[in-house]
Amino acid sequence: MFLTVWHHYETLASIVTQIKFKIYTMKKFVLAATVLALAGFSAVQASEVNTIKNAAIVAVQDSAVKTPVKLEELPEPVTTALKSDAYKGWTATEAFSVKEGTKEYYLINIKKEAETGSVKIDKDGKPVQ
Repeated sequence: MFLTVWHHYETLASIVTQIKFKIYTMKKFVLAATVLALAGFSAVQASEVNTIKNAAIVAVQDSAVKTPVKLEELPEPVTTALKSDAYKGWTATEAFSVKEGTKEYYLINIKKEAETGSVKIDKDGKPVQ
């Protein structure tokens, strides 16, 4: 009977050792997965910061100054251009005088039913690219 109890003890001890080894292995796996996840999260955060920095630089370089202008106060060549066949059916909704470096032009927002758009026309009534 003592041998039977001893045999059960050895079997139980072997099972406990196997369970401890599996728990140890799982802890290492969970720790490694956590480290990899944190490293990936840090890389994503760093790339978002770089994107934000680049966007800020672009915004600083844009030196265009827009000043609202009443539609009635647009120069005659500009209003004539808006009445041409190129803009037939379109209605001007608002206008801005834009100074961008050495270029000066009018930015006119236009509407045709549900469609909207904008055109750039210089003071001589010519389209601006």
